[in-house]
Amino acid sequence: MFNKTMVKCCGKPETNDKGMAEEKKNKNKIKGALVLMKKNVLDVSDLKSSLLDRVHELLGKGVSLQLISAVHTDPANGLRGKLGKPVYLEKWVTTKTSLTAGETKLDVEFEWDESMGVPGAFMIKNNHHSQFYLGTLTLEDVPGHGRLQFVCNSWVYPAHRYNHHRVFFSNKTYLPCQTPEPLRKYREEELGNLRGNGKGKGKLNEWDRVYDYDYYNDLGMPERGVNFARPVLGGSPALPYPRRGKTGRKPHKKDPNTESRLSLLNLNIYVPRDERFNMVKFSDFLAYAFKSLFQVLVPEIAALGDKTINEFDSFQDILDLYEGGIKLPNNDTLKKIKDCLPWEMIKELVRNDGERLMKFPMPAVINDNRSAWRTDEEFARETLAGVNPVVISRLEEFPPASKLDPSVYGNQNSTITKEHIEMNMNGLTVEEALKGNKLFILDHHDALMPYIRRINSTSTKTYATRTLFLLQDDGMLKPLAIELSLPHPQGDSHGAVSKVFTPAVDGIEGSIWQLAKAYAAVNDSGYHQLISHWLKTHAVIEPFIIASNRQLSVVHPIYKLLHPHFRDTMNINALARQILINAGGVLELTVFPGKYAMEMSAFVYKNWVFTDQALPVDLIKRGMAVQDSSCPFGLKLLIEDYPYAVDGLEIWSAIETWVTEYCSFYYPSDEVLKEDTEIQSWWTEIRNEGHGDLKHELWWPEMKTRAELIQACTIIIWIASALHAAVNFGQYPYAGYLPNRPTVSRRFMPEPGTDEYAELEKDPDLAFLKTITPQFQTLLGVSLIEILSRHTTDEIYLGQRDTPGWTSDNEPLAAFERFGKKLVEIEKRVTERNNDGRLKNRIGAVKVPYTLLFPNTSDYSKEGGLTGKGIPNSISI
Repeated sequence: MFNKTMVKCCGKPETNDKGMAEEKKNKNKIKGALVLMKKNVLDVSDLKSSLLDRVHELLGKGVSLQLISAVHTDPANGLRGKLGKPVYLEKWVTTKTSLTAGETKLDVEFEWDESMGVPGAFMIKNNHHSQFYLGTLTLEDVPGHGRLQFVCNSWVYPAHRYNHHRVFFSNKTYLPCQTPEPLRKYREEELGNLRGNGKGKGKLNEWDRVYDYDYYNDLGMPERGVNFARPVLGGSPALPYPRRGKTGRKPHKKDPNTESRLSLLNLNIYVPRDERFNMVKFSDFLAYAFKSLFQVLVPEIAALGDKTINEFDSFQDILDLYEGGIKLPNNDTLKKIKDCLPWEMIKELVRNDGERLMKFPMPAVINDNRSAWRTDEEFARETLAGVNPVVISRLEEFPPASKLDPSVYGNQNSTITKEHIEMNMNGLTVEEALKGNKLFILDHHDALMPYIRRINSTSTKTYATRTLFLLQDDGMLKPLAIELSLPHPQGDSHGAVSKVFTPAVDGIEGSIWQLAKAYAAVNDSGYHQLISHWLKTHAVIEPFIIASNRQLSVVHPIYKLLHPHFRDTMNINALARQILINAGGVLELTVFPGKYAMEMSAFVYKNWVFTDQALPVDLIKRGMAVQDSSCPFGLKLLIEDYPYAVDGLEIWSAIETWVTEYCSFYYPSDEVLKEDTEIQSWWTEIRNEGHGDLKHELWWPEMKTRAELIQACTIIIWIASALHAAVNFGQYPYAGYLPNRPTVSRRFMPEPGTDEYAELEKDPDLAFLKTITPQFQTLLGVSLIEILSRHTTDEIYLGQRDTPGWTSDNEPLAAFERFGKKLVEIEKRVTERNNDGRLKNRIGAVKVPYTLLFPNTSDYSKEGGLTGKGIPNSISI
């Protein structure tokens, strides 16, 4: 259609005066504003990019944009939406940039024919030398529409880096079947680009935008010998594992099953560029990560210093970490350390006076009282309100039974008897306590026993533990017994060799009880870091991120719902594979399973069930709650003062309500969901590829009903936000003081008549310190969890979005606002509960209020740091 033009037989339009006037009338100028960040602003050292971009501007090779019609197709362009006239960004060089936010706002004016309808997307070509970060494009006074916003939030590399054009869509939301025909191919092509279209077979570069899957085959370092070889995790029934993001690096020359690794200090691991930390966060991460690089000094530190360089001689030595730091032995030692490595790598470890190393903030658990952590009361309370409150379960049979295969492991049932515990049960019998739901257990026996023999072949000496508790009338738990078990010396099939220890306060019995609690804490610390934290949040969520980017368009409602909960996760997981969970990495050096750590987490993953990650299901499965329609959320907690569960159920319910309202807006019926091709492909890929080792499990939802979609999205958001917050940000407050949460044990329980037993009688504190995590691992471990426990200053919390105009649909925006208000109400109730003296598990003897599931929606959250509160949207650290 040419708007009243006349066409001659040669095919060229010929217009009369009236037609020209009409055509001119239909031409409109659409003013817009582009918000972006230039690379040379984010990286001030990159002067080359800045100068070359100036040259490109002078040559007319700037940044061009073309609007794409959402109304009319172009038959000559494969029925894609018609393109508007290209416009170039002006004043790129002369526009001043805010040095604080780093943002540049550039005005742009499009020439747009009103007959082409409303733009639904735009194409951008970057003819500069360097990439830039594109935030938003906002158009004003679009004919027939008004204001129109495009939320981009993406890095745009020079055009020669792509074999396709970068296209960004407006903030309209479309199911696949609702996509306007002119935008349909652009939508499909963009997903194809993100999948790689078969081009992800080689090494992926920083400008590639390919999301693909791989096994955990990049943890080992075969070039360093057999001690640094690690099995491939994933792809086998023996060692199943969630998939991680593909990097495309070549196989290792010495082991084709292992992917080659970057050098230790190279943190430039491939993840799609938009998944990487922004410059502010990366700088913060590096600043604190310098402390973790202390691992590089292992051989140097071990060979230098005094004879007890790797031991704490007293509890005061540990307190000096927070009150004054560790004094280096002498200036010669400091000089030798400086000679071993570039000074820049260790200067963050040393104070300005150059004399004290590794001074840490005071952990909350000892801030009010230096010894309250040692009480039985606090030991028990932390199973409900500490850093790992997700393992404790109700005891339903006595003695506790094992689920390990007796044909392989023999009799692994508990040896705890009634005689061991009834004397300490406040007059109750075991039968009465079971019937009254009064017995609870922290059971690490079955998860650890298959690996204990191999773990103890190293310098570690530890047990598989069971700890029993009694629920008292005041709502607090009381430890009853700790069982320490070892594999039978004649072989696994002969069962376990176990000893049972019961509470004592004074004398050698009190010292032995303190050691028994330490062994139980070592088990819980290792399980927490490997399973509760790494496996069940970081690792299991990554396949959902990959599948969402491969199968859900950015204009899909479920992509828009879930995307904020994926921020920075692939990047932090990649960094973890590089320096934390790799062979000889920080985790292996600081947690008791050592070289078997990741392999052990694969053993536990065999029993992971996606639907069990829903908090109500988890609480019921662990026996911590029963269904009761008369109670809030339809659940009755069997420990009413269970802070993690009480706060968590409120957060869970708020997320579920928000997801229900959101999904119901876009899916009025189950039939609409069944016909959503992107959702069906997404769910199929998650099951068959992302969690492919568990694809035959019958518990997977079929994704045929709206209820199943709501359930799945609620679980994903819960894992990425609240569950991760609950098991991550309490690490430094509770475990920053290692005696409270030791990660390693180096000696077995001393036997009467031995030198170790005599030492325990003479100096119980010194014997305790010689048993748990030594000095070097303490320094390294505390450094790590200080980094992991910090909220960054750019954190985006649950109930918040980085861009207000993330969708143009009013009802979902209103529902999201209600979600935010509900979280504020939850904050108030959490504060009220923490101030209620009747709820003794909320604060405990250490006077640390439970705030790990405090949403923290106020401006205070912007401070970042070791706040011990706040639920980020995503697993971002």
